[in-house]
Amino acid sequence: MKILSPLTSIVLSAALMVNAVPVQAAMIGTDSLLVQQSRASQLTEVQAYMARADVQEQMKALGVSPADAATRVAAMTASELSQVQERINEAPAGAGALGVVLTVILILILLELLGAINIFPRI
Repeated sequence: MKILSPLTSIVLSAALMVNAVPVQAAMIGTDSLLVQQSRASQLTEVQAYMARADVQEQMKALGVSPADAATRVAAMTASELSQVQERINEAPAGAGALGVVLTVILILILLELLGAINIFPRI
């Protein structure tokens, strides 16, 4: 038992030294936290708008699948979401639905042409 104890401690010490991984911690800046929260609220607002029946009917009429559009909206950057959200907020209730839908479709077409997405396979 006395021989096993020093051998075990040597093996365990060597194993701990080999598996030692440097760990680094840093403070999270307030601005990065606010950007994440802002993006989440913008995404929720745009998704709620796109979930409306009249908006989905307009997308279908323009040949865009609501499911594909929802997937693409989820992949938008914070600045793109901000632009879409501003267009939604600027439009009077019900009057600007076409403009917002066209804006979303325009953004999707631009992303398609840039090669970032493949929502329109014929383009």
